[in-house]
Order: sequence, then C-alpha cells, then structure tokens
Amino acid sequence: MPNPSFQAGAARVDITPPLGTLINGDLVTHYARSVHDPLHAKALVLQSGAQTVALVVVDICAMPQDLLDEVKQQIHRHVGISPNNVLIASTHTHAAGSVMSLLLGAADLSYRQGLPASVLNAVQGARQRLRPARAGFGSVDAPEHVVCRRFFMKEGYAALNPVTGGLDEVKTNPFGAEAHIDRRVSAADPTVGFLAVQGLDGQWISVLANYGLHYVGDWENGTLTADYFGVFSEQLKKKLGANDDFVGMMSNGTSGEVNIWDFIDPDRYPKAAFAKSHLIGTDLAEKVGGALPGLEWQANPALDAQYAEVPVGVRKPTPAELATAQAVVAATDFECLQPTSAEAWRRVYAREQVLLHAYPDAVRFPVQAIRIGNGIIGALGGEFFAETGLRLKAAGPAARYFTITMANGYVGYVPPAHELRRGGYETWRCRTSFLAENAEELLREHLLRFIS
Repeated sequence: MPNPSFQAGAARVDITPPLGTLINGDLVTHYARSVHDPLHAKALVLQSGAQTVALVVVDICAMPQDLLDEVKQQIHRHVGISPNNVLIASTHTHAAGSVMSLLLGAADLSYRQGLPASVLNAVQGARQRLRPARAGFGSVDAPEHVVCRRFFMKEGYAALNPVTGGLDEVKTNPFGAEAHIDRRVSAADPTVGFLAVQGLDGQWISVLANYGLHYVGDWENGTLTADYFGVFSEQLKKKLGANDDFVGMMSNGTSGEVNIWDFIDPDRYPKAAFAKSHLIGTDLAEKVGGALPGLEWQANPALDAQYAEVPVGVRKPTPAELATAQAVVAATDFECLQPTSAEAWRRVYAREQVLLHAYPDAVRFPVQAIRIGNGIIGALGGEFFAETGLRLKAAGPAARYFTITMANGYVGYVPPAHELRRGGYETWRCRTSFLAENAEELLREHLLRFIS
C-alpha cells in the first residue's frame, strides 16, 4: 500500500537579473542587455518519515561553495532541512547573472547578495506544497546531441598551451582549424537520466533530468537565457499537460569535455539564434516524456543522504613560474585586452597564476549522494568528464543513477589524470582548473563508496 509518509513538493522562483547585471562564463565580462527567457531557482523537496531532502537547480553558470554553504544554513534555519540533505546545483548556462569571478569575468556583488533569498524561497515554497506522492527513476538515450570537444589533431598542428608555453597533445574547440582534426579524444555519455515525482492524485509534481551536455550557447552575448535547460522544462510541462505547479528541471551531468559545437559536422543544426537550443531542449523533453508511461513507480521510497568534504591538493605555480607571470601581468593593460589571440590568452593565464598563488595548498571538495528508494543521485562540485560519469553509472544501480555536477560548490574542471597530462583548455592551470592530478580518482572513489 502507498506510504502516506512519503510526500513531495516543488516550486520555482524567478531569479532573472536586471539589465546591466554582469554575466560570466566567457573569457571576459558581459553585461545583460536583453532577456530572452526567465531564469529560475527550482526546488524539489522530498519527505519520508523523519527524513527530508531538497534538490535545487539554479539557472546560473557557477556558484561557489561559500555562497551555497550560506544558503544551506538559511534553509536549515528556516525550513529545518539538514545542510547535508540539501543539493544545490548550477545548470551552467553561460547567460545568467554572475556570482563568482571566472577568468576576466567578474562577479556581480549586488546580484550575488540577493540570490540566497531566492533559493531559500524556492525551497520554502516546495516545502509548503508537500503532498502524498510516488517517485520513479528512468533513463533514455539521446546520443545525437553530445560530442566530445577535445581532439587529437593531425601531425604538424601546434596546440599551444598558454600556461606552460609548450604544446598540448589535444586541442579543445578547434575553431578555424577544422581541417587539421584527426579524431575525437573520448566518448560522451549518451543517456538522459531522470527522477519523476507524481502526486498520488495523478498530478505531476516534478521531473528532475540530467544530461551530459555542457550548454548550447546559440545566442548573442548580453542575452539572458536558461539555454536548453529552460526549453526542456517548459516543453516537458506542455507534453505532460501538467498544471502550473509542475516544476521541470534539467541538471548538468558529466559534461566537462562535451558540447554540441560539432567541428566535424558543423551544419547538422539550424544556425538561427536559439534554434539549436530549442530543438535540443524540445527533443529531450519528447524523449523523457515518452518514457514516463512505462516508469516503475515507488509508492514508499525511503530517503537517505550522505555528504563529505574531501581534502584535495591544489596545483600552483612554481616560484619561477610565478615570477614570470608577475612580469607579464605588470606589463599588461587588462582593461584594453581583446581576447582574440594566443598572446592575449597568455596574458589572461599569467594573471590566473598570480591569483592562484594565493590559494591554500589544499581545499575541501563536496561529495554527496542522495538515495530515493532504489535510485541514487550523486553530486560533485566541479566540471567532470564523461568518463567519470560513465564509471560511476557502471557501479551504481542500472538506469537509476546519475551524477549532477557543479553541485554544492564549483572548482572548475576536474579531468582524469591521463587527460590532465594530455593538455587542452580544460586542463590549463587556473582558478577554474587547479586541483591536484589525483583529484578525479580521489573524488570518484569517494562517491563510489557512497553509491555502491
């Protein structure tokens, strides 16, 4: 019989920033000049007996751990949910308000100050809507929208590394060098995993999906948009015929080296603004919606959460590298820097070395797993490669596990050690790629202990 102690509620809060707000996610700062579609903080709260968990997805590029720790304390204080039971993740849209500095993209302190209250309001709203429910995990394949953006290039091509001054084995996003591509470095994760939640009255409460696609980015700089993550949510609501209380959520999976800028087949998608993100978001909604009628529902799923902050070493410049970087920074007019050349990238990354020098020798990295009946959701606070996610899925419950990345914090890229040694944009030492070489293995093994 259904267990009336299992309840669920969902809510969303508009977090669209005002025009003029800083946007990060690119090499330089952009400023919001138009709104294409609203941005949201979305929350799903689940309760079974004495255990309550909150799953929150925010339309934003990245959120630092100190900010999210503050939000979790507010949730604990006002809603009563333990911080260890709260998962808060960024979608990683690159067209949202900035709450942390990334490369030359600055944080908008005013927008950052207001964001915690919005996330709290979403969780409070979801908590107030709790009602008897059932849950189920599922997955569908969507391999056509994910491609590895890292390439082995043909002999003779020079993939410059702006940090070391040497050459990399691979090239990420080889714009203008398509003729020199040899082959992709690795395979993407083709699966969309999802958690579906429905009231015992048959009304939809929420679907939280997960896909290893970085973002689409088919918009003009200065635009605010939730990218394909928002399209998926709205299109799924239409497909299900759900009421306005339904909250669709798309989270970012292990997509550190995956996007849909296909350098081998560049004409496979329409090129008009927002056409590609609309096509992909709609197609994923169709696929997930089509799988829901066959879902195996759990009427009384138990809840459990595990959380740890794992110490991880930091890669920092040597004294000689630091001295060289300081000289470059001293000779650079960053206010007039146009990031369109290898020399500009060298100067940007010299600044990164100087700033990274002030980092501690080790940081504490958030690792989390939330069990919902026979399914598990893992969470990692950075951009992990598809290889990591596939290895975790192989160890977790088949078709009932997925990894949400950029969750509970953000440290940038965390490549496997062998990819780190190959080089490429994701590996260049900076404030968005600074963990020690063994970090991916260390963190993956810790999460494996949670989900096995």
